[in-house]
Amino acid sequence: MHITQSLKTSDVRRAWHLIDATDKTFGRLITEVATLLRGKHKPSYTPNVDCGDFVVIINATKVRFSGTKLQDKEYFTHSGYFGSTKSKTLEEMLQKNPQKLYYLSVRGMLPKTKLGRAMIKKLKVYQGSDHPHTAQISKNK
Repeated sequence: MHITQSLKTSDVRRAWHLIDATDKTFGRLITEVATLLRGKHKPSYTPNVDCGDFVVIINATKVRFSGTKLQDKEYFTHSGYFGSTKSKTLEEMLQKNPQKLYYLSVRGMLPKTKLGRAMIKKLKVYQGSDHPHTAQISKNK
């Protein structure tokens, strides 16, 4: 007889993953990040518990996009007032605020609940190769 083990919040062991985005395809990178944040790579994965790991992405602006997405893809914002719709191209988002671009993309792959909001907080994105998490990542290895 097999008993299904459910993980409790107190039993979760979190690791730190450092991902260099240089020359990686954006969509494939984001799915990998979402899997790590969710904890689906672990054998102890429990859907109703935040059992994912911390993810640090460096060189966020050096990621690759296929086709003409950089010029064609647009992100829209709206405040709720008439005529307040604003749009930015993918290229503008990548140059001005890559953190927001990564958060928007990963958030779409996580649960739309309190659990998903807790998971997205474990994502850290940096434009360059410098980041303040070297102690956690080196301790993890």
